[in-house]
Amino acid sequence: MAGAAPASAAGGYTVTATIEVGGGPDGVAVDPAVHTAYVTNIDDDTVSVIDEASSAVTGTIGVGGGPFAVAVDPAVHTVYVTNGGNGTVSVIDATTGAVTATIAVGSGPDGVAVDPSTHTAYVANGGAGTVSVIDATTGAVTATIAVGADPTGVAVDPSIHTAYVTNLGGDTVSVIDETTGAVTSTIAVGSGPDGVAVDPSTHTAYVANGGAGTVSVIDATTGAVTSTIAVGSGPDGVAVDSAAHIAYVTDLAGTVSVIDETTGAVAATVPVGSDPDGVAVDPTTDTAYVTNENANTVSVIGAALPTPVTTVTSSRNPSSAGQDVTFTAMVGPANGGTITFSRGSTALCRAVSLTQVSGSKYHATCTTKALAAGRRMITAVYPGDASYATSAGQLTQTITHIPTALTERIRLSPQQLITLTARLTSSGRPLSGQPVSFSTGPTQLCTPDTSTTGVATCVLTGPQTLLAEHDMDTIRARYPGSTGYRPSSTAAVPPPLP
Repeated sequence: MAGAAPASAAGGYTVTATIEVGGGPDGVAVDPAVHTAYVTNIDDDTVSVIDEASSAVTGTIGVGGGPFAVAVDPAVHTVYVTNGGNGTVSVIDATTGAVTATIAVGSGPDGVAVDPSTHTAYVANGGAGTVSVIDATTGAVTATIAVGADPTGVAVDPSIHTAYVTNLGGDTVSVIDETTGAVTSTIAVGSGPDGVAVDPSTHTAYVANGGAGTVSVIDATTGAVTSTIAVGSGPDGVAVDSAAHIAYVTDLAGTVSVIDETTGAVAATVPVGSDPDGVAVDPTTDTAYVTNENANTVSVIGAALPTPVTTVTSSRNPSSAGQDVTFTAMVGPANGGTITFSRGSTALCRAVSLTQVSGSKYHATCTTKALAAGRRMITAVYPGDASYATSAGQLTQTITHIPTALTERIRLSPQQLITLTARLTSSGRPLSGQPVSFSTGPTQLCTPDTSTTGVATCVLTGPQTLLAEHDMDTIRARYPGSTGYRPSSTAAVPPPLP
């Protein structure tokens, strides 16, 4: 199941999806030709197959015991999985999803890498201190190369047919000439080297030193460590996007350090799931896939989309209640789309189509009179698209109450009954259906509603008449106001009774 992306991005990179996989995901590899990722699940003895386009798990393949690492030969769509629990490598036909062979290698196989130009797989056997060389065509182990103590990770530079093997127990990297099968040099790196990756375009190797919290950068031409980059705590996996010259390093602290190869600096630190381990990159989409071993998930990291600027203006501010107000939202840069205008949680205009103003600048309008008096926050939201992130703009609109006027008359009938009338208007127009209360002193007499002509009428009862006579006070008419209209009041003195 794919989860939603977070609202913010770290240094231009963000988790665009979180995918649930099997138990204890460890290794991950990508076949960029078909945009498919493969994830080893240690606890389940399976491999999860992920469709990159939908971020969905499309298949689960049973392999050997305790699968650790995985590598892909994209030229022939073949997947190699090291099974640490039984000293084998499972070979998967990516087209059919079937395990076509199980190859015995050394003790405790861990890392695996493929040279697609020679269709050769290299397997680091942690328990044997060796590297097994597999001919992909025949499925046979053609050589076993002794390296350092506890070899863990392995990476290949296919352009110069060189393999790099991290020796966790020796704090070194063994360099293997693929043509001769010989170790040509041993390079000292940081404490506890684990993952290794190569940028073949620059012939540079990156080694994650788990015990030192650093990455060693090796110049393959000279075999020298040219720099050491501080990253997060307990770096484990490393992968390179050779097209963008970016290296991704998983940190035990639950983050991924993104290294700019050009500057040699950490350009971003992206939070991911618990205990991130393996990482792989699809260079055709500049997307990284990170296994979170304790969370049973894969985090998908991509470059954050640019965020347009959205502004909101009003045709009149302040305005009066019930008055038409037109809000205009300006968005740019954008590729069209829609805007939704709202007041708080109430939508005023939904999904209004954007109209191009010029270039990549667009606008949309919303006209409404449904605004109660007060200070109201108007929000315009652009939902984003494949090229741009979501964006919102806000405006505080002040809506004033409409003034009202109240006039009162008191009439005495021949039957000695007092009739109270009050006319409620706004800008000379009568207001109907509004409550008007009449009172004398502290006593409330009646509260009729205004008629279609804006008149409220109340005939006092005998006791009320006596009360009004006794009080010898003015009779006050009061309109309390509403969400749109301002309160008003007036008073009149009743005529004396004969």
